[in-house]
Amino acid sequence: MYSVMMATMFFASTSHAPALGIDGTDFTLDGKPTFLLGASYYGALGIEDTRNVKLDLDDLGHCGFNWIRVWATWKYDDDNMSAVAADGAVRQPYMDRLERVCELAGQRGFVVDVTVTRGKAPHFPSTQQQHLNVITTLSQKLQRFRNVYFDVANERNIGDDRYVSMTEVGELIAAVKKSDPNRLCTASQGGDIASDEVTEYITVGKVDFLCPHRARGQHSPIETEAKTRAYLTFIKAAPRSVPVHYQEPFRRGYNDWNPVENDFTTDLRGARVGGAAGWCFHNGASRETKNGRPRRSFDMRPAEGRLFKQLDSEEQAFLARLRESAN
Repeated sequence: MYSVMMATMFFASTSHAPALGIDGTDFTLDGKPTFLLGASYYGALGIEDTRNVKLDLDDLGHCGFNWIRVWATWKYDDDNMSAVAADGAVRQPYMDRLERVCELAGQRGFVVDVTVTRGKAPHFPSTQQQHLNVITTLSQKLQRFRNVYFDVANERNIGDDRYVSMTEVGELIAAVKKSDPNRLCTASQGGDIASDEVTEYITVGKVDFLCPHRARGQHSPIETEAKTRAYLTFIKAAPRSVPVHYQEPFRRGYNDWNPVENDFTTDLRGARVGGAAGWCFHNGASRETKNGRPRRSFDMRPAEGRLFKQLDSEEQAFLARLRESAN
């Protein structure tokens, strides 16, 4: 009786979450073509108070957002908030918090990007076998959430601890698809993707969509429309069509160029007009200050507070503009 009751209660709480899919170069939610407008929410597993997650998701919803990017392997300062250990073991309370985010997001019609990075041991998977352990555990634990996709290897092309070969990307995605064939997966690229790499991502990496992390300079916003059209041209020459998803564009506090409200607006418009399937309002810790504050989505532990309390005036101006458009 107890198991039946619990299953019924859980089904009731998640049954109306949208199912993420793909139709050609578009994402779909419950079969309807939908542009994914998202926000970085990296350190969500450091949030202790569920009310803060609800408040942030509601605030994002009022601005027209419908997806967030959360890292399943995350560390800030000396606090390891990863939901899975390198050997594949579940780490609590962080796995519970990841499931909480996926459920609360689904209740609000949101997609959740669950990202994994390779890195230094012991906090992150540092070998392919460890990486397979992590992604397999995540696939099993999150299988019931149809509003989730996986970035199996963040910026996999960067030649440091993050590096994951394209063949390994294909193995990671195959491990997910073995038990969950309809789960959408990608592996993100640090920087733009060349035409030959586009084909390799699709044929060797077996990604369901492309996630280039575009350049972070002052000319980037006005280049995005043309760059998107170029990607779609490259994709036409590939064996199958996939969406282009701008999962991690520029942000404030990253380098000498600090984008302002109009830069975010221009970049988003370029992505939409150019034919991209999604775009992210990226945000994170400041490299300009000694303590990294405001840390934004990188650190939302109790001492820092929820995301919307940490955003600066330019970011708030951009969100206000989105709110006007959404209402």
